[in-house]
Amino acid sequence: MRNKMLEVIVGLFMIVGFLGLLFLAFKVSGLTLSRQSDNYQISADFDDIGSLKIRAPVEVSGVTVGRVSNIVLDSESFRARVIMDVNKKYNNIPVDSSASIFTQGILGSNYVALSPGYEPDSLKAGSKIETTHSALILENLIGQLLFSLKSDKDKDKEPEKTSTPAQ
Repeated sequence: MRNKMLEVIVGLFMIVGFLGLLFLAFKVSGLTLSRQSDNYQISADFDDIGSLKIRAPVEVSGVTVGRVSNIVLDSESFRARVIMDVNKKYNNIPVDSSASIFTQGILGSNYVALSPGYEPDSLKAGSKIETTHSALILENLIGQLLFSLKSDKDKDKEPEKTSTPAQ
């Protein structure tokens, strides 16, 4: 009898541990069990999205208001179209808001930051944000810095022209 009780307690402990690991996996991956009807979709076109991924957070003032649901290439403009699911409780984001792609820390993952505008009208399902700011690509900045340092060295190597005073 005592062994049976011990086996039941160990079994319950294992089930609780498994459920805890499953919960942590959902939290870390960004997956949710919420229904799609709780969200509305908006979109924005960017010249460069860097390493933005699907399920990346969409934030307003540091508060997560949604997630990136899809990323596609516009076949006419060749710009990246980012489609975002925003929670319906944040249905008062002004239509003149802008979207930027930022990095969480120096080497962190990318996310979309919405900067609210001042118009009284709000974004609705299917709205498109017109003002966007592309991702800042660290590799491009380093390349530009190295190029400018090289061009400065080349300028220093050029012989200086000396002029003689007129007599």
